[in-house]
Amino acid sequence: MIIGASGGVGSFAVQLAKAFGAEVTGVCSTKSLEMVRSIGADHVVDYTQQDFTRTGLRYDLILEMAGNRSLADLRRALTPKGTLVLVGGSGGKWFMGTGRALRSVLVSPLEVLKELIEAGKVTPVIDRTFPLSETPAAIRYVGERSTQGKTVITV
Repeated sequence: MIIGASGGVGSFAVQLAKAFGAEVTGVCSTKSLEMVRSIGADHVVDYTQQDFTRTGLRYDLILEMAGNRSLADLRRALTPKGTLVLVGGSGGKWFMGTGRALRSVLVSPLEVLKELIEAGKVTPVIDRTFPLSETPAAIRYVGERSTQGKTVITV
């Protein structure tokens, strides 16, 4: 399961998981359902309509980018030996910075990612582009947290 499947990291995570043969459930908002399906998710959950932690379904791995679920909720959706990976989100004064360390694990195999992109198995999802002169507007746009994929600044 990938929570935040339509975002910049989540859209890559869906495609990487599929490239390695995983059955993927993506969690996103209503407006992103089709995009998440189009990048390979086998199942898509609209978090505005359904609480995946209360369906009774269990997942071997949950990759959580949204940062707004309690650990108790997330554990409820894991299999007994399942793995939870938290990436980003807010963590209060005790946990700030941990997301950065976890993200570094995701981006370290760049050669593998390069090969998957070149083979056409992973395609970056570009939500919107801004010219360099509109960088403040791009930052505000990303801050709204309603992007699908990456926001790009062109130089």
